[in-house]
Amino acid sequence: MKYVLVTGGVVSGLGKGVTASSIGVVLKACGLRITSIKIDPYLNTDAGTMSPFEHGEVFVLDDGGEVDLDLGNYERFLDIRLKRDNNITTGKIYQHVINKERKGDYLGKTVQVVPHITDAIQEWIERVAIIPVDGKEGPADVCVIELGGTIGDIESMPFIEALSQFSCRVGPGNFCLIHVSLVPVLNVVGEQKTKPTQHSVRGLRGLGLTPDILACRSTTALDENVKEKLSQFCHVPVSNIVNLYDVSNIWHIPLLLKEQKAHEALIKALNLQGVAREPMLLEWMERAKICDTLRETVTIAMVGKYTGLSDSYLSVLKALLHASVAHRRKLVVEWVPASDLEETTLREAPEVHKAAWKLLKSADGVLVPGGFGDRGVEGKILAAKYARENKIPFLGICLGMQIAVIEYCRSILKLRDANSTEFNPNTTNPCVIFMPEGSKTHMGATMRLGSRRTYFEVMDCKSAKLYGNAAYVDERHRHRYEVNPEIVTELEKAGLAFVGKDDTGKRMEIIELPSHPYFVGVQFHPEFKSRPGKPSALFSGLIAASCGQLETLLHGQGYINRVQTKVVANGVLPPKVYQNGNANKARKLMVNGAAFYANGNGVHV
Repeated sequence: MKYVLVTGGVVSGLGKGVTASSIGVVLKACGLRITSIKIDPYLNTDAGTMSPFEHGEVFVLDDGGEVDLDLGNYERFLDIRLKRDNNITTGKIYQHVINKERKGDYLGKTVQVVPHITDAIQEWIERVAIIPVDGKEGPADVCVIELGGTIGDIESMPFIEALSQFSCRVGPGNFCLIHVSLVPVLNVVGEQKTKPTQHSVRGLRGLGLTPDILACRSTTALDENVKEKLSQFCHVPVSNIVNLYDVSNIWHIPLLLKEQKAHEALIKALNLQGVAREPMLLEWMERAKICDTLRETVTIAMVGKYTGLSDSYLSVLKALLHASVAHRRKLVVEWVPASDLEETTLREAPEVHKAAWKLLKSADGVLVPGGFGDRGVEGKILAAKYARENKIPFLGICLGMQIAVIEYCRSILKLRDANSTEFNPNTTNPCVIFMPEGSKTHMGATMRLGSRRTYFEVMDCKSAKLYGNAAYVDERHRHRYEVNPEIVTELEKAGLAFVGKDDTGKRMEIIELPSHPYFVGVQFHPEFKSRPGKPSALFSGLIAASCGQLETLLHGQGYINRVQTKVVANGVLPPKVYQNGNANKARKLMVNGAAFYANGNGVHV
């Protein structure tokens, strides 16, 4: 097993997660199998109880792990399925060691940070690194490890010590350290300054780790003299200094690494000469190029609670991007704070209320993502009502589906006080209720989490067609409230179709309004399994409906599964259509100038 460690210096938020993911993409393109580990030095056991405002979204894995959003980047970039143990936290490590101490595994010993905590960290890394995550048998070739935070943070010290010991244990040729640092430009001087990176590397070396490669973040490309200065003071060859300057979209980052021959430095440091091939990134090149050249827009109103921080809805944004690029549209997201749509805001801040409604009404489609708590709920209900009554494409996710049900109960069934018991425990018409298996005393890891199977009750519905007429789908969940099964029959008589249910048939998973162009709500989170070359079916449906392509998409009976593109001198050859790895014959459709290839299983662009 080979290990690549990615650390960060100077400031947080430099993009270590994207850098680590892109390194994985380049190594995968070299023919190597990749796995990833994210180390978060906080004391929380997992990210499940953290506020999205503080830490961004909580990403959910197949096994129900609530993890850092960077694991979402790894899954999207590398098309892998990680597990909860791929996210290491201080809380997990200390809990593991304390449990062993209570069992008597350290009987007679004084349990200390060194060696017990540091040993536990190293053992965890070695254990998780050999677990396959790409659907193949046997361990991966390379494990990319990202250390969260910034070098010098007190909470990361045990991990730094453990990784220093680990690099010695695995030995030269099996460990490569990439340090991501900032090279700022002072506006007054206009000069790229190397001193922050120098100090960061000095601190790293003082802690027992020496970088093999420097990944320098900057607004513009580094001057050659700046690279030479960094090489001289940081003791890193110029050829091992990679410049990750600002780009138009993050799909360019793997291309930047390849252009600057970062793969050669990695292969040399990991002693993989003769094993790894020259990386082929044609699909990434074409995807990045398409994204940059899109001009015709599709506007989606994101009606949410955490609109002040886009990372709160990172996977939703990425899923929208994947679908919009597949449909050859430039994505425009209008952030609509849900509370600004409410009557209270109209009284207290009428201009804010007016601006929010203007944004909502200017959108081609409406998306209400998941969330918790009652703030903004009435605004979300108003957004769902607007989309339903005005035939605007709508997708509600988790809470977004629940508020659509509440709105339908109020408007169509005339149950004026219909509500969720989450927001009004005393409502006389509870249409959304607490799940019986949930806990009201403990918040962490007590929800319905992870991959669950949804069976289609009706095959002649938009959702089933978008999923390729599959009998069932496996999607990831994160909720503790559900649609009240006692009210389902009444809702169905009033025209709301519950087209997807769980294996018991009692838990509602997918709703549709058959009379509406596209009004879909799902209890699960389809955004977590969306990939750049394989967009989520329901997000693809939302974008298609928002730009007038839904009937063509449904006519092909499916969504974009996998694209293999050959780039030639004069452009791009038509992509092959794949289903389960086997090429199928396809017929060509033209939609607004974009070529679609449709077979019995899906539409491919």
